[in-house]
Amino acid sequence: MKTLTGIKVPAVFSFFSGSGFLDLGFETAGYEIVFVNEISPSFLRAYQYSRAQMGKDKARYGYFNVDINDFLNGRKNELLSLVSELRNENRLVGFIGGPPCPDFSIAGKNKGAGGENGKLSLAYINLIIAMQPDFFLFENVKGLWSTVRHRQHFEELKDKLHKAGYGTSERLCNSLEFGVPQDRARIIMFGVKNELLPENVSVEGRIVMFPWEQFREYNANEVKAMPWCKTTDFGTNPQITDGAIPALTVQYWFEKNDVDNHPNAEKHFTPRAGIAKMRNVSEGDVGRKSYKRLHRYRYSPTAAYGNNEVHLHPYKERRISAAEAMAIQSMPKEFELPSDMSLSDMFKTIGNGVPFLLSKGIAKTMAAFLVGYVCKK
Repeated sequence: MKTLTGIKVPAVFSFFSGSGFLDLGFETAGYEIVFVNEISPSFLRAYQYSRAQMGKDKARYGYFNVDINDFLNGRKNELLSLVSELRNENRLVGFIGGPPCPDFSIAGKNKGAGGENGKLSLAYINLIIAMQPDFFLFENVKGLWSTVRHRQHFEELKDKLHKAGYGTSERLCNSLEFGVPQDRARIIMFGVKNELLPENVSVEGRIVMFPWEQFREYNANEVKAMPWCKTTDFGTNPQITDGAIPALTVQYWFEKNDVDNHPNAEKHFTPRAGIAKMRNVSEGDVGRKSYKRLHRYRYSPTAAYGNNEVHLHPYKERRISAAEAMAIQSMPKEFELPSDMSLSDMFKTIGNGVPFLLSKGIAKTMAAFLVGYVCKK
């Protein structure tokens, strides 16, 4: 068995996997994804396709196109046996997942815990409690943590975990901090069984020594305060301003990923209103609800492509392509989606995904904690 900084590679069960953006970050950081669960057949097929194109191994236990609640009911013993098998190999077992979040999103449905998607957060927490993995990751939109009516639900979920014997730590992370060219804030909660921790690392359910900033490259507030390019007329040729960070610009990532020659380069919607409407939107005008034109020398707003939100190419008369959207999500150049996947599914799975560099940074942070505390008890 290969090792991760001196310990056996942690085995990870992935839930709400989408097309595998979060998982890819963990794989790259040295974990093994042994189990994949995604309810959308289209997303799950894209997950498997992308891994095959990148030459990655298949998940040890396979791919499960079922509702997560199945593992709390009829298939509970099946999942318990897989967790037990890995424990017998003396491996740490982790669960990772970001339950669908429009019910907690300020710009989304905002139905909260009672919405169909909102209920999935509780299902995921109940699954963690039932299966007792050694550690877990819970990812969701900022609204679950920052909105008063949703924060109560978040605290209730956390309290359930504390009563079940887990210590937790959470942080509102912005993808800019990890080198992603996108202003995207997400609440990340990490948890580990208290019985695995040395004394005083977890106090009343709160982990007090989790190194959230160890692999952070930038301070998000400082990045936003930098002298980025202002909005300019469409069709002009702006120059990057002094003091900005080239590696956090849309154009840097378009070039890094060679988006014009990417297999998904031609996958973009044609606006019903035609190109005339697009010509009136200035480069960098992202303050509107829809038809936001990105600026080549700034970072992108959150890569959300639902609720009629449309992102336009900085200097071309069209919407951004799937290849360009994946670059904004900091995905590796080699990652691609099936060519016969519908455009709607392409942009939905891209927008739903956790930015690759954010995922990788959090995965490395978790590994540092596991090696530094859990495995030295």
